[in-house]
Order: sequence, then C-alpha cells, then structure tokens
Amino acid sequence: MELRRAGVTDTRVLSALERVPREAFVPQTFGDQAYDNTALPIGCGQTISQPIVVGMMTQALDLGERVKVLEIGTGSGYQTAILARLCRRVYTIERHKDLLRDAEQRLYALGHSNITTRAGDGTKGWPEQAPFDRILVTAAAAEMPMALVDQLSPEGLMVLPLGPRPESQHVVRVRKTAEGHTLEKLWPVRFVPLIAGMPADPDRMTDKK
Repeated sequence: MELRRAGVTDTRVLSALERVPREAFVPQTFGDQAYDNTALPIGCGQTISQPIVVGMMTQALDLGERVKVLEIGTGSGYQTAILARLCRRVYTIERHKDLLRDAEQRLYALGHSNITTRAGDGTKGWPEQAPFDRILVTAAAAEMPMALVDQLSPEGLMVLPLGPRPESQHVVRVRKTAEGHTLEKLWPVRFVPLIAGMPADPDRMTDKK
C-alpha cells in the first residue's frame, strides 16, 4: 500500500516486488530493516536502494515480457531480480567483483536463469550485446552517458539518476530517437556516483551465465 501511495501502480511491478525477498539481498546486520523504506549499506561504499525508488524506477522503464535489459550497477542483485521477473533477459554489470560474486550467489539460489553478469566498467555498457530495449543505471551520472545512449535500440528507453552533485540529482527517462534522444525529468533523488573504470585489479572482463 505504501508503494501504491507513492505512485507505483503497475501491477506487474508490484507483483515482482512482492515476490522477491528483499531480506535475501541485505547484510544480516540489517535484516530487521529489510522492508523499511530506506537505503541500506551493502559494502564497497554502495547501498541497496529503498523499495519505493526501486519500484518507481522499474515502473519508469515500461517493461514488457520480451524486452532485453541492460542494468548498470548490479549491487546486491535486488534490482536485478526484480527486472528478471519482468523481461526476457537481463544483462547486468558491476565494477566491484566482491559485490558481483555475492549477487550471483543470491540470484542463483533464487533460481533466476535469464540473467547474464559481467564484472567491468558500466560506463562503457556492453557493446557486444547491444542494442538493448531498456537500460537502467543505478548510480548517478554527472552528465549524460552517451556510450549507453548509443547502445539503446530505436525508441529504446534508459532510466538513470543524472546530476553532477547529490543535491541536484534527478531520475530522468531518456528515449532514443532517429535524431538523437529526448530527456524527461522525473523526480529528485540521491544516488552514489557512477564511476568509470574498475576500483582495483582491472583484470579482463569475464562473462558468466
């Protein structure tokens, strides 16, 4: 009901949020807060977004069962699991290898089979698998990430936090057009920054299915 009051009205999104156990994606220390409407730390300076933000951003993607989605920032894997229930296939990139390993274990334990993961620099996207019908970025870009816009399919959508400073960030929805792209500002947020490169030990990227 809280999600509905906040504006999450898509029944498929609400069903996915109900069916994915958020407590499986937060550290045990915060298990009793898993369903509070708050962001929680997951390690490596990252957080799991509050449920309302996950619901609203997922709804803004306008997902269909046949779409192919790229997620930038796997994090705990919670948003990934939501997406996996709503689309054909999810490709997800995480720059922190420890976070990705833990997320992979959680997603495997929950039986998701339509997710492909990669450890790498999310700002570069996944050109080998492009184009994507939808792209979701779960960290705030200081400016429009054109490498990701270029990987959208015609009329594809990207939803991301955008803004150079936390106090100026907004979730925006970008639509690929024949002339370039359009931008729609949705609501203010505060996200961790989208950072290029790998945090340490930049080994060659590896794909896992």
